Amino acid sequence: MTLDPLAETGNGSGGSLPKRRRAGSGGGNLWVYLIALIVVAITVGPVLYGAMGGFRTNAQLADKPAGLPDPWVWSNYAGVLSNPSFWQYALNSTMIAIITTVVTVVFGLMAAYPLARYQFRGREALFMVFVLGLLFPAAVAIIPLFIIITRNLHMANTWWGVALPQAAFALPMTVVILRPFLMALPKELEEAALIDGAGRISVFWRVLMPLSAPGMITVGVLAFVTSWNAYLLPLLLLQDQMRTLPLGVADFSTEHSADTAGVLAFTTLAMIPALVLFLAFQRRLVSGLQGAVKG
Repeated sequence: MTLDPLAETGNGSGGSLPKRRRAGSGGGNLWVYLIALIVVAITVGPVLYGAMGGFRTNAQLADKPAGLPDPWVWSNYAGVLSNPSFWQYALNSTMIAIITTVVTVVFGLMAAYPLARYQFRGREALFMVFVLGLLFPAAVAIIPLFIIITRNLHMANTWWGVALPQAAFALPMTVVILRPFLMALPKELEEAALIDGAGRISVFWRVLMPLSAPGMITVGVLAFVTSWNAYLLPLLLLQDQMRTLPLGVADFSTEHSADTAGVLAFTTLAMIPALVLFLAFQRRLVSGLQGAVKG
């Protein structure tokens, strides 16, 4: 009986490989965490600074710009919340974002359905039109949009006048995300519903739409947040009390340029709804984007 020297040391030279790999992977993970921490600090830092700055006075900001509130001042946020213009701006932003989201999700799903489930000539070419739409920003067509909305449609200074163009420019991304979801759904479900006597429209609304809920949530959150943060199109089409929160932030900053703490409080409150919505659907948003990539 011969003794294997490799057996005495475990796996010989191979036994040290897992340790080396674990050491290497640990170092790699450390760098990943360090880079992620830096990115989070750069991203979240200004948000936290603005939120904390709203609890300070202008004298505190001038004395110690990077300091903590001492004492905590609530009057800045109270002053913004008691301002009727803030709530009017918030109402306008909310209604425009809701209209944009509903139109984007419904029409995007209706456009993605035939591109995913039907076989017809020119299907891929038509899909490429939506893909190319991702390269066409709204700023490029801002002047024609202004003319069409104000002169032809007479929808200037209205919620729909802003929401419809925003939904139109959100459709390419919506179709690109939803098409893989619809393509991944089993065709047997659709065939079974048709055998039971359901029509194409009934199959779409009762079968495919509920199963596409993750993708719909993903595009809905993206459309809502994009509409909430929109600035250029509302700037051109909305006036006075019809203005949205981003425009209200700019107006408030101009009118109260010396009140830095008040401006920080106004800005913080203006971004809370979109931030809460994004955080609430964060997991669904990530899973929806992963499903679109896998599809």
